[in-house]
Amino acid sequence: MFMTVEIANEICGTLTGATHGTPFGEGVDVWKVGDKMFVLIGLRNAGITVKCADADTAAMLIDVGAALPAPYLKRGGWVLIPWDTIKDRSEMEHRIQQSYDTVFAGLTKKKQAEITAAS
Repeated sequence: MFMTVEIANEICGTLTGATHGTPFGEGVDVWKVGDKMFVLIGLRNAGITVKCADADTAAMLIDVGAALPAPYLKRGGWVLIPWDTIKDRSEMEHRIQQSYDTVFAGLTKKKQAEITAAS
């Protein structure tokens, strides 16, 4: 199965409190939770940019060829996962969920409670 922007957007849309926007212009999809980005899909449509739990995980994914350094997001454990390296939908769901969970965990307890209560 070929992974696409549409599939990524569909998956992101199922996550509690996730919001979609195009703050950088049409063709750049940004997903946030609590006003913090957890997914970026850019103009070149090369793949999906996600946040890893830590820099070591990001480096490991890059080292094994499962990801590339994220353009414009060089620090903080962000990686670009090319569409053709994602084997199936469950892998994409996993990468998106991990990014969401990492960003959500960094929110204040108050913000986390507001998001959870609103669902």
